[in-house]
Formats: sequence, structure tokens, C-alpha cells
Amino acid sequence: MPAQRPRAAFEPFSPNLNISALVNSTPNFEEVVRIHCDAIDENGLENFEKLVLLHVVVRGLPLVVEGFDKILDSSVFSEKWLRNHYSAKQEQARDLTAKKNVPLTIGHYLKNMPLLTDQWNEYNYKDTSLQRLYLKDIDCPKIWHDCLKKIIPPFLFYLNKSADLESFEGPGARTARSSKARNAAGKQVAKAGDLMSCLPSDMRAENLMCYIGHEGTYTPAHQEMCASLGQNLMVDASDGSVENGNATQPGSSVWFMTSSKDRKLVSEYWNSVLGHDINIEDHFAQINAWKAAPFTTYIVEQRPGDFILVPPLAAHQVWNRGTRTMKVAWNRTTVETLERALNEALPPSRMVCRDEQYKNKAIVFYSLKHYSALLDGVDEANLRHPRVQQLQNEFEQLFALYNQIILSESFSQTLPKEKTVEYIPFDSNITCSYCRGNIFNRFLTCPSCATTPDDAYDICMECYAMGRSCACVSKLKWAEQFRWSELIEKHEIWRQQLLTANPSLGERFRPFREERAEMGRKSLAQICQEELKRRPWVDITKPKPVVEVVDDLSEPEAPSPPAKRRKTGRSEKSTPKSKAPRCHICKYAEPTWKLASCSNPKCSLKYCYGSLFRAFNMLPQEILETIGWECPRCRKICSCGACRKNPRMTPFEPTSTSLGHDTSKIADPRSVESLVDFRHSNLGWLKKAGSDEIGRLRKHQEEADAKRNQALEDNSIQVEFYPDMSQGLDYSQLELEKVAQAAFHANYADIPVDPALESSILAPVNSWG
Repeated sequence: MPAQRPRAAFEPFSPNLNISALVNSTPNFEEVVRIHCDAIDENGLENFEKLVLLHVVVRGLPLVVEGFDKILDSSVFSEKWLRNHYSAKQEQARDLTAKKNVPLTIGHYLKNMPLLTDQWNEYNYKDTSLQRLYLKDIDCPKIWHDCLKKIIPPFLFYLNKSADLESFEGPGARTARSSKARNAAGKQVAKAGDLMSCLPSDMRAENLMCYIGHEGTYTPAHQEMCASLGQNLMVDASDGSVENGNATQPGSSVWFMTSSKDRKLVSEYWNSVLGHDINIEDHFAQINAWKAAPFTTYIVEQRPGDFILVPPLAAHQVWNRGTRTMKVAWNRTTVETLERALNEALPPSRMVCRDEQYKNKAIVFYSLKHYSALLDGVDEANLRHPRVQQLQNEFEQLFALYNQIILSESFSQTLPKEKTVEYIPFDSNITCSYCRGNIFNRFLTCPSCATTPDDAYDICMECYAMGRSCACVSKLKWAEQFRWSELIEKHEIWRQQLLTANPSLGERFRPFREERAEMGRKSLAQICQEELKRRPWVDITKPKPVVEVVDDLSEPEAPSPPAKRRKTGRSEKSTPKSKAPRCHICKYAEPTWKLASCSNPKCSLKYCYGSLFRAFNMLPQEILETIGWECPRCRKICSCGACRKNPRMTPFEPTSTSLGHDTSKIADPRSVESLVDFRHSNLGWLKKAGSDEIGRLRKHQEEADAKRNQALEDNSIQVEFYPDMSQGLDYSQLELEKVAQAAFHANYADIPVDPALESSILAPVNSWG
């Protein structure tokens, strides 16, 4: 089994927690910057748009726009309206305690929220048996969508394609009637507020959702999916008055948030100190963890009318308080988030097999098509219009991403041409059978594993380069969803369109053939072509197929010199097994295709990919794409036991923690990992290097600060089990607890609840009575 570290435990917030006092008493806690929506009217909508770009996107800091409660129609955005119109609608509430879904109607949930809230008090809030039911990720009512569309600044709203101001009546509307730029076809030329809107409607991921919670419900720490921008508006909350004959407690939500620039620092802190992976979204960090963190935490207590803007890749968690909170949330994809998604967010998501719902590469392609059509025919008079220039800049950024995508998908220029590439027209629904990522164009499919057309085993090129595949390992076939000639033709059309507007871009964006010839590394498709020839095919129809998988012993956490063997009269060199190459680090014999070979003709060393990943932070793709790869010893960074004794060597120290993930429960059951067993962590290597967690965290902080500054120029934690509820309370306190529970039971005995809800809530009462 891989080495494990203690994991920080879940510790709920007390109902009596004073947020203001907490922020004022903690050096690394800061309140989120707030502005009132009236300031948008005073300064203009365009200035507000610039503020959001600078503060939220470039600086990567959260922002709260308050005062929307004065604009929201209280007759629509209320518990009463929702109960009157959607009471019978059935949803799946998330039981956070039991980690399962509970089917119930919206009306039933709303009716019993006081029951769920009043179970908590300052004495029992750590009780692990009490139920936390969270009605999350439910569809937003259409009338809510229509009302919000009128008051939310268009560039921030869900699926906004052209920032249309015609129906906008919210803050800044009176200052936003600026002149419009149009092309020859009469279409308005403006960039999209949400590039998801450029996809065909049947390909979009619907993410306009509602969240209704009570005291003690929460969302674990996470980053918004695919590095997108988050928008969250609290539309209603209980105010402490009597509702439907029941007393209520004031509702609010407490947010703990980080900045975008600290994303690597936060990830490393979560892994190395808390023992959790921020990409899995399964840990709600305790307050002490945030206090001890080596980065600034931004805190806000969200109340009705507070509109929170969440930066891309900024970790955040939410705790609901009081009887009821009701929020509407959505995500936006912009050209800035697409770049971060492709290069930063998707690789770790792919590692832990998290669904990619936003189809980022497809968004790049269809956004370019949309922008190209808008820019086509813009006359000379409109070329300098601010809206046209904005769109032109985004068109340039999107083209750079598209260039990156098709370069990665291009076949080798020296290998024989692939003659049998299956064509499957793109419908956006093909996903990787291993990582569940969305596949834009080229991929590999196994003809041996599929029992039916709907049971195909499709693997993305990124996963295959990592050694992931079905048990057949090789003999997979190529498939593509766009004709390659079409993609290359689009590349040249869009390139010429860019050069027409700005001829100076000719040096940056050259014809595709020139770009491909001067890549300086192997493309992802070329890696897969070469590996298909190197990796052996395994006949899975045999009774006992033998799949060569890296043995646990082949990748020890902290490798030690091999044990001395007793000399024998027979030479070991004469045995067939000794002819198999061995990894320089772990000394385990492996077939050649599982080992990375040094390109130095004077060096004969080989390294297994598992050792390279854990000891040197090298992924297989990084090694395989490098033309003339040099091994760690030739680079004077080898950290094996023998090389450490060499005074000319500077042993490499891993820069980040990898806890290891068992993806067998998520990936298609036909899957194997043939190069690296990603279940194993690198904790042993970190320990060998001194386990300098603080040093690594500081290094991440310095890198983040440098990147943030460049962007501005350019534009005491303990692991413990939950204590017994009677411990730490004297007799009088426990008696008070019983009285409170008895009163609670008497007040709500007549309210019908789901059996699961009833048994969970009343169990403590029965046990104490």
C-alpha cells in the first residue's frame, strides 16, 4: 500500500461563531473588498467592467457587489413564491452526513428547514450523527433567470453572447447606452461575456443552479470547474421572523476564499499539510487550518443581495448559517479562463478523473467561428471602435489557443502516413473512457474491447501518453471528429483575418506547416504514434491475460541500495533474466518500452517512468515529447543513493506533493496503467529530501507573487476523531442540553418528515431522554 499521512479532520463551525471578531484577530485573514451596486451607476458600466477585469481576473481577488436586495423583486425571490410554485417538484437533496442523496420535494424541504436548523446549538454542533441536508445544484426557475437577466450587468450574466443592453435595467443601465459597432451584415460586433454561449445549444453545459441550505450545510473547498469565473448571488434568506408558524434564525453564508495567484501554494498546502487533494473537492477545512495557512484568506459573510465574484482557480469553501439561505450561481468561460483551463486546470482534473463538462477545446473552435463571422465585413470606420478592438484582441488570444490545440494533434512528419483514421462527425459527446475528459478531435479507440457500438473503449491522447489504456495496451485505432483538412483550412482563414487587421502578427502566427516544422518537440499525436509501435499488444481473449503493470516493489517510496547477494559459482550474466534492462533508481527489471532511455551516446542508463514521476516531478508526456532527452544523472540532478555520494551531483528535490489516487473505481473497468502506478505517493521521496514543506510553500509563494506582479505590469492543525458528546460538558450543561432537545422535540413533533430525516434528527433526542 502507498504511504499515507494523517488527514485533517472535518470540524464544523459553531452557530455562535463571530465572523468579524475572527477576521480582526487573525493576521492572515482579510475581508473581501465590497462595493455597492449604486457605484456602478455613478462610475459607469464600462468602468465596472474594467474593475472586474483588473481586480478579479488579473489580480485574481474576490469581489462582492452588495445592494442587489433593493433591486430584486421580493415577491418572486422568496421562500413563499418557491413553495407556491415548485412545492411538488422532486429533487435530490445531498445528505452531507451520510454522503448520499435523499429524494424529497422542494415544498417538504422548505417546510422542515426550521426543524433541520434548530437541531444545532453551541454544545452539539460537532455531533456527527445529526443530519445535514443540502438542496444543491437544482435547476434555476425560468422566471428567476429572466428577472436576473434584467438586473445583472450583461457581461457577467449566464450564457451572454453579445453583451446586449436592450433589456438591461440594472445598475449602470442609464450610462450604458453607448454607440454600437456593426459589420456589413448589420450584426452587432461585441465580445461574448460567456464563451460557452458560442457552442451550439445542445453542446452547452447548463450551470445556472440554485442552492438552498440550512445551518450546518456546506460546500467543501474547491476551485471552479475548468478555471471558470464564478458568480453567486444570495437572493433570499430567513431574517429571524416567524414564517409559517415557526420561528427562524437569520440566514447567511460564510465564505473562505483565496486569490488566484496562490493556487499552487494552496494546492501544495492541501496536499502536504492537510493530506487532501484540492482537485477532488472532498474536504471542508477547519478554521485552524486556514489560520495556519501561509497565504492570505479572504472572508465574507454573504447576506441577501450580496453578489460574489469568484476568481479563476481560487480555492473557496462555503458554510451556511441560520434557518435558510437561497442562492443562484453560474459560471462563465472567458478567453482568460480557457487558457488556464487547458494549461493548468485540466491536467490535474485528468489525473483524478474529474468530468470535463465545459468542452474547452470545442469552445475555442466555435468561439473562433463566431468571432470570425462578426469581424467579417467590419468597415474601416468601425475598426477602431472600442468594442471591435476588444473582440479583435480576444480573437487573437483564441487563435493562439487553437494553434496550440491542432499542433498537439498533428501527426509525425517523418513516420508513415496514417492510412486508416476513422471519421466520426463531432457531436461533443465522446469522452475518454479513463479520465472522462471531453475529446475534441483525434483519439484512440480499441477494436478488441468493444462488445457493442455503444460500448467502445476510447482513450484521449493525453491519457495514452501517460500509459493509460485498456488491457490490450496496443493495436488501438485512430479516430477523428473533424476532417484534418478542414481544421487546417480554418487555421489559415483565421490567420489571414488576423493579419488583415494587424500585419505585425505575421511573425507570431505563421502558416501551419512552418509552425509544425519548428515545434522543437514531438506533438502529442506523434508520441501516441510512436508508443503504439513500441507497446506490445495483449490478447485479452486468453484465459489469463498477462498485462505488464509496474509492480509495487518497483517504485519504493524511499529507495535503498539493493541487498547484497551471496556469490554463486554461476555467473549472473548468463541468466536470461539479467539481460532485461533495469531502472537506475529502483533496479527493477522492465521491458524497454517501460523505461526512458538517455539520449547521451556515452550514457546507457534507463529510468522507469514511476521513479521519474515521483522523484523528479516528470510526467511521461514531458519525457516522451522531448527530442534528445537527458537522464537525471547526465543533468547532474540524480537523487539515487549512489549518485548522492557524488560531490558533482545536486540531487533533485521534489517541488510538490503527490498523494496518489486510486482511479480504478472511476475509470472504465477495462482500464490499466502500464507506465506509472499513480496510486503511489511521493511522500517517501519528500522525506528523503528533508520534507521541507515550508520551503516548498515559500517557493510557490514567491513564484505566485512574481507572476501576479508581471500581470499587473502587463495590464496549529491537529488530526483528531470526533469526541464523545458528553466529554468536556459538566452535569449542568448536559442537563441543559436535554431540556433543549426535549423542547425541540415538542415543538416539531407534529411536522411530517421523511423517514430518513426523522430517524437521523430524533435519534439524539431518544438517546438522551
